[in-house]
Amino acid sequence: MIDTHAHLDMKPFDIDRTEVISRAIKAGVSTIITIGIDIETSKKAIVLAEAHPGIYAAVGLHPHEAGRLCRVDIGELERLARHPRVVAIGEMGMDLYRDYAPEEAQRQALRWQLGLALKLDKPIIIHCRQADREVISQLQDYISSRNPGNSNPPGVIHCFSGDGDTASKYLEMGFYLGFGAYTGYLASKKIHSVIAGIPSDRFVVETDCPYLPPQSHRGQRNEPSYIPLTVETLATIRHVSPEVVARETTRNARRLFRLPDTESRD
Repeated sequence: MIDTHAHLDMKPFDIDRTEVISRAIKAGVSTIITIGIDIETSKKAIVLAEAHPGIYAAVGLHPHEAGRLCRVDIGELERLARHPRVVAIGEMGMDLYRDYAPEEAQRQALRWQLGLALKLDKPIIIHCRQADREVISQLQDYISSRNPGNSNPPGVIHCFSGDGDTASKYLEMGFYLGFGAYTGYLASKKIHSVIAGIPSDRFVVETDCPYLPPQSHRGQRNEPSYIPLTVETLATIRHVSPEVVARETTRNARRLFRLPDTESRD
């Protein structure tokens, strides 16, 4: 299994990061993509990817950070993105729920990063909360700017929780949808029919750890070793076996992030 979205650099993992990674491997999670949200955390993500063969990095500027960004940050992000262990740009996007940064600043930060992804031909990781209309518009422009002959998947919509119409719009553009343990929360029952209808070759699993733990671990820190619980939840929703979901999402993640077919283990 592959955890396509983790934040292993964050402080909740400082006391036992090595043990967390070992537990993930023992649980069957062969690969983890750890995600940057600013320049500093992007650098830390690369350090982790350099130290562990089963970890890759994504570098990006979260919409919450948009109010503090300037164009020079994109230059530094490009330097980081060229590292051989970096497999994606993100997480990037817009968040009009928390509203920690001005909307126009978020929009500009997203445009800058989309331009970088276009330049480097790397998949993107999109954070979108209560901003689907704006994000979809930006992504439609992005897709139209890609080389028509580029058959690589453009990216993933992180922690998708939208309705069927919104899912269809992302899928039509070629995006994958990422699902985490929140799909097992009571509030997520309203999207179970959407999850059940996602094509088997267009979804991946993620933790977003240390956030969004499985229902059985609410109030605790989330970690990659809990991915099997999310796989089981999605299997129940989709009326297939956990083995099927594990196989499909692993295959999808490898295609999306252009990962090798086999991984070395720590």
